[in-house]
Amino acid sequence: MNQRRILILKGSPRKRGNSALLAERVAAGAGDAGALVESFDLHDMEIRPCDGCDFCQGSGECVIADDMQSLYPKLREADGIVIASPIYWFTINAQVKALLDRWYALEGAGESALAGKQFGIVLTYGDSDPYSSGAVNAIRMFQDICRYERAEIAGFVYGSANKPGEIQAQAEVMQRAYALGRRLAAGSETQAQ
Repeated sequence: MNQRRILILKGSPRKRGNSALLAERVAAGAGDAGALVESFDLHDMEIRPCDGCDFCQGSGECVIADDMQSLYPKLREADGIVIASPIYWFTINAQVKALLDRWYALEGAGESALAGKQFGIVLTYGDSDPYSSGAVNAIRMFQDICRYERAEIAGFVYGSANKPGEIQAQAEVMQRAYALGRRLAAGSETQAQ
């Protein structure tokens, strides 16, 4: 059996922010289960907005020279992709949105490079539940993205926490994150919420 590659993309501007800490638990679970895990902090990367030139649609390559150029091959090679974002203003934050907009280049030459991949989605928010916080908007967006891309959602992990690091006190949420990592490493087709 081939060793699965799991790519972790953390959108939090805080290195020890709640979504980043959950993403680290996903990484730990995947690594402990034998996967090759690579993580990136999007806040530290230069990811410019898509300029809508459509060059990628004919060539399959984006012409914008920024840090997405290093992520494109990793996205193509990954078996599982984890997106971690805090909820800002009722959806994902700007760092994650810029990343997702640049996935347009992965659609080039008529076929999606994301088809068949497994996704893990990690969200944290300051309100009391996923509805009033707006996390439900992000959840729905990722469901739509994966449906469109013909990709699978291996699981969502989300929880409420305000202060940096506060999520660590929620043992059940931390355990769900770890379990998601193990599931991604195993390549399980079982979808979990």
